[in-house]
Amino acid sequence: MGQLTDTTALITGASRGIGAATARLLAAEGAHVLVNYRDKAKRANAVVDAITGAGGSAAAVQADITAAADLDRLFAGIERLDVLVLNASGGLEKDVDPDYALRLNRDAQVDLAARALPLLPKGGRIVYVTSHQAHFAATEELAVYAPVARSKRAGEDALLAMLPEFTARGVDFVTVSGDMIEGTITATLLERAQPGTIAQRREAAGGLLTVEQFAQHVADAAVADLETGAVVLAGGPGAWARD
Repeated sequence: MGQLTDTTALITGASRGIGAATARLLAAEGAHVLVNYRDKAKRANAVVDAITGAGGSAAAVQADITAAADLDRLFAGIERLDVLVLNASGGLEKDVDPDYALRLNRDAQVDLAARALPLLPKGGRIVYVTSHQAHFAATEELAVYAPVARSKRAGEDALLAMLPEFTARGVDFVTVSGDMIEGTITATLLERAQPGTIAQRREAAGGLLTVEQFAQHVADAAVADLETGAVVLAGGPGAWARD
């Protein structure tokens, strides 16, 4: 029996990359996994098929997490929630408005946590996924990523401000911060905008984690015996410093 048998886990941005890998890992621990996606239904359904094909339980749930109406519909269909993984993020995409990164990486994260809180039982857990550049406010290294990093740090700070609410309900909050991850959409977009970024970061860090390796840290954070407010640091040389 897995550690998450008879539980439900919602993972945002789970149709690919870290979210998809985390979904598979939590399902392997016995959770019924809600695979959230914005518009890639085929990808989300493929994740669900992989999970159910391996004997797990999952369902794809569409919602643009920046749209209140979508979140209304999403949470109306959830009776109980034991784990919320706040994985979805962005801001490097083309043709998005200047406020998009903050709406997605701060406002939507707070909205999700607030809506999930009444559904989470005592002992439930919220896991926030971020990057070292954001967590340590180390925005000088990758100028193109700086606005996204600032918005993700703002999201982390806003969620930390909710700790008294989480604690009052007996819900744990854990942050998982990672160095640049090989094979993610963020790494791809960074490389496109600033060629050579991946190789430079790989050399500086002495190697980068894969999607699967980082997802294992996220999945572990969902079940590990951690104090609320704990931060799990994954990858990197450990030389980051907060401005």
